[in-house]
Amino acid sequence: MAKRSSPSRTASVKRAKSKRKSSKQGWINSRVLHLVAAGLVFGGLFVGSKYYNAHFVNPWHAVGDRVGAAAAVDNYSDDVLRASKKYGLDYSYLMALLMLECSGQRPAGSRFEPHVFKRLQQVRDGKRSNYENVTATHLNGASDEALKNLATSWGPFQLMGYKCILLHVNIRDIRGNNGVDHAAQWINLTYGNALRAGNFKDCFHIHNTGQPYPVSGLPSTHDPQYVPRGLAMMKRFVPPTPLEP
Repeated sequence: MAKRSSPSRTASVKRAKSKRKSSKQGWINSRVLHLVAAGLVFGGLFVGSKYYNAHFVNPWHAVGDRVGAAAAVDNYSDDVLRASKKYGLDYSYLMALLMLECSGQRPAGSRFEPHVFKRLQQVRDGKRSNYENVTATHLNGASDEALKNLATSWGPFQLMGYKCILLHVNIRDIRGNNGVDHAAQWINLTYGNALRAGNFKDCFHIHNTGQPYPVSGLPSTHDPQYVPRGLAMMKRFVPPTPLEP
């Protein structure tokens, strides 16, 4: 005959099992809470980092901008002063903008934009009605090599090649010695009124994205510090004594 456990022993075993189960569940709950807490901390750091980048200048950027500002003055101050006076645009804004776009270097270099190239191809091939002010009529017979030039940014303000269509000039003009004047003319035509009204935050965002600074949320600039850096750099560029006509 099998030996029966006493009621007290059975109850003791059940209590021990229940205690182990409770202890295991407590361990799981503790780990879950730790993971949730860690997720909240890292999520907060990520969101906080994006917010900081969108509103404050990284100290390392500030150091580089201070060094580059001297080169920008040497390379472009006279040209920018003339353009500023000619079109009624803020000198400090224009200098800060070219610092963002070419770091004050002369020659400024260029940057090919594949996504712009694809859209221009679509316009040329009749798959898209237009790209900004560019229509198929403007691109009639244009080769892919020509479209690549139109899809490349040039000059100290990194003006996209296809902007030459609005300005009625050639690409060689916007990347040549008169690049500052042509870029300032484009700025005057597109968002000059906002610039004259002192809406600098919107203007930096428009130049980089084509849209004003968002009312809510983060900026859509390629560099989240583009706008705060621009605003900070404006303070570095005090207009010099106007040139003689």
